Amino acid sequence: MPATPLRLAVFDCDGTLVDSQHSIIACMAAAFAAAGLAAPAAEAVRRVVGLPLATSVARLCPALGAGECARVAELYKQAFTDLRRGDAIDEPLFPGVVDLLDALEGEGVVLGIATGKGRRGLRITLEHHGLAGRFVTLQTADDAPGKPHPEMLRRAMAETGADAATTAMIGDTTYDILMALNAGTAAIGVSWGYHPPEELRAAGAHAVVAAAHEVRPAWLRVAGARLARGTPWYAGSSGSSSA
Repeated sequence: MPATPLRLAVFDCDGTLVDSQHSIIACMAAAFAAAGLAAPAAEAVRRVVGLPLATSVARLCPALGAGECARVAELYKQAFTDLRRGDAIDEPLFPGVVDLLDALEGEGVVLGIATGKGRRGLRITLEHHGLAGRFVTLQTADDAPGKPHPEMLRRAMAETGADAATTAMIGDTTYDILMALNAGTAAIGVSWGYHPPEELRAAGAHAVVAAAHEVRPAWLRVAGARLARGTPWYAGSSGSSSA
């Protein structure tokens, strides 16, 4: 057994590292209005955070064709650009995130991100919070199929030399959990984001935590159990939960 079963921690961004719901809801409402459509409900928008943008639009308005979804997605990007110009982006870090990153890096864990954000938007967010140099691998919807497809996680592991046994996906939505299970990694759900804990557990999360400082011990528990068992992750497994 290696000295530590923790090698690569891949984080979702929106709803996991930063609370961006207010900006996302505002921009989605602006995009729908510009397209002559009724704004979707805030809760409906929170449900699709983490998916590629055009997919999110399609979920919010199933009657739209692919071309119309792409148009609304572009209007959303313009709305976000307008918010940035006005210095009105509202996406604070969740409590304890920086301390968690410090603790993981302190024991040699490599950090990554897998997000439905575009690469430009992700870099702006990380720079705003002084996190641009913290993550070794950045996987976005610009580079690979969106969640829950496992390609972003597979690319992150390939770029960092990690394997599934020592990798965890940490996220707030069922899309994050399913991506992790599809890639064969640990799936750690966080309860402070946009999908409720019971849905994360039902999706197959190996653990669900209620605070950032609980991520590392939860991951140690589920990784250690897997190594002791000598079997791969499977969708029906579940870890201890504090949420």
